[in-house]
Amino acid sequence: MRHKVRGRKLGRNASHRKAMFRNMAVSLIRSVRVDEDDPGRPRVPGRIVTTVAKAKELRPFVEKLVTLARKAAAYEEAAEQYATPAEPNSGEWKTWRQSEQWQQWAQAMAPAVSLRRRAFSLLRDREAVDILFDELAERFADRPGGYTRIVRLAKVRLGDAGRQALIEFVGERDRVRSRRRAAPVIAEEEPPAEQPPAEESDSEETVAESEPAVEATETDGPESDDT
Repeated sequence: MRHKVRGRKLGRNASHRKAMFRNMAVSLIRSVRVDEDDPGRPRVPGRIVTTVAKAKELRPFVEKLVTLARKAAAYEEAAEQYATPAEPNSGEWKTWRQSEQWQQWAQAMAPAVSLRRRAFSLLRDREAVDILFDELAERFADRPGGYTRIVRLAKVRLGDAGRQALIEFVGERDRVRSRRRAAPVIAEEEPPAEQPPAEESDSEETVAESEPAVEATETDGPESDDT
């Protein structure tokens, strides 16, 4: 029994799992920045498809990286008051570089630099670290947690019929649960009432047709006997 043993082994040893999660996290983070001219660009940015078990193990790994980026963004924002707008290697920048203000800026930026180095030690990819600290930190600045979601897919993986799922960053194209609406009730039109047959206007003809004709006989007077 594996009591109090956290995590899934996924059929791999520790170093293999670590490398796998690093590669998956880099793929997920780099899919946020899409190049429109790249023929191999992802159809939906910020999303990858994997198995359900791998997605559940990857989710805390990625969310801890986003938390590091959010903490670094707070330190960088606090250090902005000591920064200079001068271009690097210019005369004004060199003067600022030798001043006490630069010392204060360096001390304020030290925790942010340390967090970037920690993220790079986990990802080993400079582009992924830049996207993480420049784009995702700003995107989730007001969100205290829950940066990713897992959505199970109905289609299984071809070959071993493994259950598949997609893991994606929240915030863009958020899924809205649609409510089912009842079908509209359409009132059926009543058929037109049958009109009674028109009555004949000529009542005399009706009476004449219904009553038989009576023959009249003419009498000239009393009959006489020939004698």
